[in-house]
Amino acid sequence: MPNESSLHPLPNPSSSHSVWLKNPLAILADSAEGGLVVKGQKVIELVAKGQQPKSSYDEVMECGELVILPGLINGHHHFYQTLTRALPQALNKPLFGWLTSLYPVWAGLEPDMLYQATRLALAELLLSGCTTAADHHYLFPEALTQAMDIQAEAAASIGIRMTMTRGSMSLGVNDGGLPPQSTVQQEDTILADSERVIKRYHDPREGSMLQVALAPCSPFSVTPELMRNSATLAAQHNVMLHTHLAETIDEENFCLQRFGLRTVDYLDSVGWLGPQTWLAHGIHFNDDEIKRLGAAGTGICHCPTSNMMLASGMAPVQELEAAGCPVGLGVDGSASNDGSNMIQEVRQALYLQRLKYGAQVSHFDAYRWATKGSAKMLGRSDIGSLEVGKQADIACFKLDEMRFSGSHDPLAALLLCGAHKAQHVMVAGKWRVKYGVIEGLDVGPLLQQHGAAARALVAKI
Repeated sequence: MPNESSLHPLPNPSSSHSVWLKNPLAILADSAEGGLVVKGQKVIELVAKGQQPKSSYDEVMECGELVILPGLINGHHHFYQTLTRALPQALNKPLFGWLTSLYPVWAGLEPDMLYQATRLALAELLLSGCTTAADHHYLFPEALTQAMDIQAEAAASIGIRMTMTRGSMSLGVNDGGLPPQSTVQQEDTILADSERVIKRYHDPREGSMLQVALAPCSPFSVTPELMRNSATLAAQHNVMLHTHLAETIDEENFCLQRFGLRTVDYLDSVGWLGPQTWLAHGIHFNDDEIKRLGAAGTGICHCPTSNMMLASGMAPVQELEAAGCPVGLGVDGSASNDGSNMIQEVRQALYLQRLKYGAQVSHFDAYRWATKGSAKMLGRSDIGSLEVGKQADIACFKLDEMRFSGSHDPLAALLLCGAHKAQHVMVAGKWRVKYGVIEGLDVGPLLQQHGAAARALVAKI
């Protein structure tokens, strides 16, 4: 990276000021080889090859060395898990064994720990070209009852869009569930706080920076009553629903033994089967279940790295998309992925799905899952692509590292050659990353504070 003194300032659009991102090396948008014009929070024009913008513009940003993508959208994560990456007692285990190793550690979460974990995860995502992230926080031990407020504050400090899901666990080990009792809450407490969080933080407007969804954790950690009541509450306030489903065969067996139902039958029985719902993982569905999910318009967020690490399986994304499901992409928790890098997750999705479907799976498929697919899955029509009228969420990458030398197709090279960090990232028309550095964030203290929080959490057990 050049010295700070040699960096050119990047023009920030405003409501009365527009910028032409001119002649990029490549761009993931139709008929936009000449770039795009941004004014305020929105894209106001796509410029064809060799053309000048038809709309007026105040400044020009030369983009001849940049590959431009729509901001990537992470559809499923657990930010708090950045504190327990590569933890020895959780290594080399499938989901249920991995969870039972980690639940006692996570039970010790404290407010500052979650704040540092959220800031670090969002910073890591932003630097990888991610402009919108959904987090599934479902742990509310006694010391952490205000988790949603902490996350909202952290997201505002980083400047990224966030879908904040008020998760929950109500079925502890004493009642046949998986989590320890110290990590579960009473159902009336969960529902009351869920309504509070929606009323305080959910912004349904176009261009929203913060939205709320309700997210009971999984069939093995909540009761059917909580699932039904969460669905009712979500419908009353017109917010989305989210949960884990069909991640492992163990989960399928749990549903059969406890409820006498397969996972999709269970989902239907509690009133969740519909377009208001997106599911994390979605691996173990049969053909009939895929048809039902597609007919209902239920979204699926597949999480390749996590599914590989825990040996859970591969999501049937082609069948799900063909059936009508919005299919998106998520990095999942940073203890089952051990990273929060969205552009690397796009690469992982491409390669894992090639193992399932063959070499015809293209880099454009992978980009679609991480942009348009994730946006539709989250119920948003204002993000996910570079189009006139959409939000100016933009990720710009350079191909100036050794790994890219000799590459010929820039859009393919980003994935095939392993891009891992964006050069510039714009969110809602504002540059949040400039020359690989997050505006207003001192990374050194964040790393110190986050590392200290991780050590303190693990030292509790």
